[in-house]
Amino acid sequence: MAQSNATADQVGRRIEQAAARGGLVLGAAFLLSALGGWSQVRARAVADSAAAAVEATSALSAGQFDVKRNASGADARLVRIQLERAATVGTYARRFGIEPELAGAILDIAREEGIAASTAFRLVQVESNFKSRARSSADALGYTQVQIPTARYYDRSITEKKLMQRDVNLRIGFRYLKDLLEQFGGDMHLALLAYNRGPARVEQILAEGGDPGNGYSSAVLRTERAPAAAPMRGVVD
Repeated sequence: MAQSNATADQVGRRIEQAAARGGLVLGAAFLLSALGGWSQVRARAVADSAAAAVEATSALSAGQFDVKRNASGADARLVRIQLERAATVGTYARRFGIEPELAGAILDIAREEGIAASTAFRLVQVESNFKSRARSSADALGYTQVQIPTARYYDRSITEKKLMQRDVNLRIGFRYLKDLLEQFGGDMHLALLAYNRGPARVEQILAEGGDPGNGYSSAVLRTERAPAAAPMRGVVD
């Protein structure tokens, strides 16, 4: 009888743990939605994973808890990643005084295109001061100040209207910088100068033994640590 009570206590604790995890997942979803930077659809998907706790409770009585627990662990890892992203987005948004939605787009697209987030944010700040409708005297457009001929190298169908779209502009600008980085052997200093002055001009100056530096790369690469995501408490792998 005592052994039976001990087993019941263990099951009860596991049910409580499963329910707590469900509340954590659901709470994380609401936090993500409040912080911004994630779509309502994504936040809803995270919230739906709280159903895993209900499934885990049922699985206890069916003797399948370990299987459900593993699935719940995957949910927890997803929540950790999403919360860390939300924290990083919030830090960048505060640092540069921009909306979380824009900060989230810059962060995500920079990561997808292989550009360090800190460099991406500084590039956009230097080029356009985060103004979506920015236009230079040379008809460079948008957040990353890309010219139509350059953009058409990546998208033949590009128009001025399309290039002014936030995600299109950020993606083309960051992809162009990544290509320049490869062209100049991984030297971000030269890649940024080529972004600003044009790769042909930078190569010409280098071939002539000159220094193509004009202060642009220093402005983008000025010493500034990228924000670290706040440690997540209470979420376990």
